Amino acid sequence: MDSVTSRFDALDSQQRDAGLAAAQAALSAQRCIVMPTDTVYGIAADAFSAQAVSTLLACKGRGRNMPPPVLIPAIQTMDGLAVDVPDDARALAEEFWPGALTLILQAQPSLTWDLGETRGTVALRVPDDEVARDLLAVTGPLAVSSANRTGQQAAATAAEAFEQLGESVDVYLEAGQRPVSGEALSSTIVDCTLNPPRVVREGALGLEALRVVVPGLLGLGEEPPAAETEPESAAEPETATGPESDAAEDAGEASGATEPATDS
Repeated sequence: MDSVTSRFDALDSQQRDAGLAAAQAALSAQRCIVMPTDTVYGIAADAFSAQAVSTLLACKGRGRNMPPPVLIPAIQTMDGLAVDVPDDARALAEEFWPGALTLILQAQPSLTWDLGETRGTVALRVPDDEVARDLLAVTGPLAVSSANRTGQQAAATAAEAFEQLGESVDVYLEAGQRPVSGEALSSTIVDCTLNPPRVVREGALGLEALRVVVPGLLGLGEEPPAAETEPESAAEPETATGPESDAAEDAGEASGATEPATDS
């Protein structure tokens, strides 16, 4: 039986409860939904369903070489999804989560997920958005990318997302403009699989703020002192060209992507 697209006003308490329930049901059925984040709207799928992640990528018109980042409900979830989490990564998460910071980490090898060509990494973020975290609290980790077709402007509302994604998505949760105020910027991405860690996408969080927590953090394009060595990074994201420029292009991108990004 074909699914029917549903749209809910998450600013209305009754519609919000119904929308969260419908979104949870759609995600459990390995289908995609559109949700607000603190940066832009995202298209989301069950991170542990290869079929659902494939559907997400197909909706956006992108391949496995651009795996989506994963949104989680709380910092405590990080250790269930990543291994060998460096102290610097923990310090950044404790200071800036929930918020517009994505951390690239080594993925738990025991997890049976398939996000695409991640090369053993995962990009994690706790969004600073009440609707998003309420949903994540009942669904668990979600693969989330910006709610737009690749190459198009990222959606600032669920209505804008519907214009691009239409009935390929089962449930749309509308919660007004995102971001609520200010310029639409992607999350800042820090690759914590490197030593020292390095910013690989500039976004809403500035380098100066990050360096208050991790003084040795390298900025975009900076190189470590010659005496230091780094492991090969498994996650080079796209360079943003618009709000996450596809407002900027995910949800995050993060782990292993190479084309211009617009992810949350």
